[in-house]
Amino acid sequence: NMRPDARQRKVMRALPRINEEVNEEWAHDKTRHAVDGLLRNRLDRPWVRKGGKLQAASWEEAFAAIAKVAKGAGSSIAAVAGDLLDVETMYAAKTLLASLGSALIEGRQTGLAYDATNLAAVNFNSTIAGIEAADAILLVGTNPRWEASLVNTRIRKAVKAGAKVFAIGPEVDLTYPAEWLGNDLSLLQKLPKAAASALKDALRPAVIVGGAALGVEGGQAATLALVDEFNLNRAGWNGYNVLHTVAARTGGLMLGYAQPGGMADLAAASPKLLFVLGADEMNFAPFEKSFKVYVGHHGDKGAAAADVILPGAAYTEKHGIYVNLEGRVQYSERAVDPPGDAREDWAIFRALSDVLGRPLPFDSFGDLRRRLFEDYPAFANVGLVSFDWAPPSLPAVKLGKDTAVSYPIKDFYLTNPIARSSPTLQRCSAEILHGQVFAEAAE
Repeated sequence: NMRPDARQRKVMRALPRINEEVNEEWAHDKTRHAVDGLLRNRLDRPWVRKGGKLQAASWEEAFAAIAKVAKGAGSSIAAVAGDLLDVETMYAAKTLLASLGSALIEGRQTGLAYDATNLAAVNFNSTIAGIEAADAILLVGTNPRWEASLVNTRIRKAVKAGAKVFAIGPEVDLTYPAEWLGNDLSLLQKLPKAAASALKDALRPAVIVGGAALGVEGGQAATLALVDEFNLNRAGWNGYNVLHTVAARTGGLMLGYAQPGGMADLAAASPKLLFVLGADEMNFAPFEKSFKVYVGHHGDKGAAAADVILPGAAYTEKHGIYVNLEGRVQYSERAVDPPGDAREDWAIFRALSDVLGRPLPFDSFGDLRRRLFEDYPAFANVGLVSFDWAPPSLPAVKLGKDTAVSYPIKDFYLTNPIARSSPTLQRCSAEILHGQVFAEAAE
């Protein structure tokens, strides 16, 4: 939904691409200005940790270091998918791990462990454009202004059309009126009269559930209970929505990047070899004894914790498939080439598979996509994927009074390694959020 304009190997600007079903003709300023972080702090060569320090290496040396560990690891291998990954990279990594006897893959790197056995139950079912038609909306543990700006603009349009908005969570400025019920998830067990009446009487009631609510034990069950209580799923309308905050989440869930216990399951397995796929927000402490291979494009937290770094491509440097929070398959195209010795991520796993003696069954990007479409036909067509509504029967957990939540995004401008490498967004964070004063040249 954006178009990067490039000169030689540098993306110069990002402009919105008209898509009435998603962003209409808009792009957030964060999208526009993050491009100056694409070439800063880049990983453009392999690195191997020797004597406790990362040292530049060749691809052959990096692969040899991984192969040495993999030989003794057996099936004790895991992979964590980061927030900006394309479907093809996750598929290639999953296929490689499967050939080595492992199914330990997870994409909810910050520790969420909600039930993902039914994709409709973790999807934004009303759709981004469709939420405009809602006439009563309950926000549960989410700040859509920071977590999904395009959804927030649609909610604002709904409010202008007469919709009532209620919210559970810490009070924030959403840019439209909302009745704050309190920061207490136990309210879900018996909503205040005004909110309950509005949802009951609405023609198109909607509940939007954020990661803050899903991270509380019993939070998912409590929100799903609202579906029957207020008839959220009715003819021509499904008002139950989960708001994901990262680009790779829905695609990863479709590929199975979700263990029953989330990251805790990976930590409990103590994998000898851990592939970190651009995952810079995870807690590395439980994996201190694992040999960590970072595949990514920026020198961020994941690279600092790695034993081997394999430089990959940013989203502007490769073709890729992404699935947004409403289950919409979208294709992106490469604008520039990766810097230095960096390679497209799928190609890294293909080359590594030869060294490990488990060659992947594709030799080109076209072959990879054909295999992907055979295994997961939903990715073959651009547009909304239809997920059958069959929510899991989760045990009810009594939520104690004052069960507070905390929104997952603490700094809107610095949510990923590209943003954190952007001088413009660094200044936005310092000046707008933290009140730092910058001297300006006199005119």
